[in-house]
Amino acid sequence: MKRRTRGAARGERGAVTAELALGLPLLCALTLALVWMLAVAMAQIRAVDAARETARALARGESEQQAVDLGRAVAPPGATFTVHSAGEQVRVRVRGPMKGPGGIFDSLPGVELEAEAVALLESP
Repeated sequence: MKRRTRGAARGERGAVTAELALGLPLLCALTLALVWMLAVAMAQIRAVDAARETARALARGESEQQAVDLGRAVAPPGATFTVHSAGEQVRVRVRGPMKGPGGIFDSLPGVELEAEAVALLESP
């Protein structure tokens, strides 16, 4: 009685290589997507920190220009600041674009970051 396992093994030769060739690009794309999402999250955190820092500085009584300069030191590149004062509150909104990952993914759209912070003016 002959065993046919040898013939079956020959038919499966190269299957691992083919699976790897199909799976590797998918793993690379997934890794790139995760890195892109982390970069967006970090930029959003920077926008929130910039709005908060600017609102705190304005609440302490610093000039609007000084407060915005403090916020720009923390904000992602290209961010714009909008300051509104109403009564005893100051509201700061930070908005800015974040470009796509670039390279072969240049066609992917960027993300618009937005953060807002409110602070009560401190009494002198």
